[in-house]
Amino acid sequence: MLKSMTGYGKGEAATLHGTFLVEIRSVNHRYGEISVRLPRLFYAFENEIKRQAAAVLKRGKIDISVQWDETSAASFAPQLDMAVARGYFDAYTRVAKELNLPQDAAPSFIMTQKGVMKEAAGAVDETELQPQLLEAVRTAVYALNEMRTVEGEALARDLQARRGQIADWSTQIGERTPLVVTEYQQKLKIRLEQLLDGADIDAGRLAQEVAFLADRSDVTEELVRLSSHFNQFDEALNSSEPVGRKLDFLMQEMNREVNTIGSKSNDAGITTLVIQIKAEMEKMREQVQNVE
Repeated sequence: MLKSMTGYGKGEAATLHGTFLVEIRSVNHRYGEISVRLPRLFYAFENEIKRQAAAVLKRGKIDISVQWDETSAASFAPQLDMAVARGYFDAYTRVAKELNLPQDAAPSFIMTQKGVMKEAAGAVDETELQPQLLEAVRTAVYALNEMRTVEGEALARDLQARRGQIADWSTQIGERTPLVVTEYQQKLKIRLEQLLDGADIDAGRLAQEVAFLADRSDVTEELVRLSSHFNQFDEALNSSEPVGRKLDFLMQEMNREVNTIGSKSNDAGITTLVIQIKAEMEKMREQVQNVE
């Protein structure tokens, strides 16, 4: 099943301490590139977040944003240990007296000493929140993947229709090629009759010229390879694996065969068909750039 590389997904997960909001956006990219923006408190989980996304999203430039909305920061304010603070104050006072220093210790100095300020019992422990964070990530990844799948189905329908049109024009080229040789033979014979003014035409020489043109303008091999590329293209469209790069390669090969057909042809009808095919293939190539 074809998937697009563009999309958006969102996931949320609530905890006793707050709520996670995860948003994921993806755009076209030659390879798979994942970047994560999240609060400093959860930096340790960045690699796991990337692993969760990479398990589903194989290609594209993927930006993941994690927001953390704490329920009530006031309830988790640090606690002051007055006994420890008093101990630091008494110690400072004794030192100041012995060294004949000012004895008014600043409160800010006391509060920065170890043990004076203690973390509240209800403060956030980020390790306990990891399951909820990853749940929100999985939800967002799933939503993004669903959007990419829906867009991929639309891309597949468009590519199949264009591929079918190109195949029809290729068939017309195959049908037209033998007629070009026959028409050339007839025109050459008429031209020789006019030039020779009633003299006998060298049938062998005429056959040789016609054979030369037939060989030079023969596009059977190119049409056979083009047909093979069509079949591989159809198989790729129905594959469950990411096939964007394969489709891009097939488009290059198809374009090479069509260019060769155009260079071999001296027929206006075939040239017109080649131009139509190349224009349609350019549209297909642009669409393929969106495929995962």
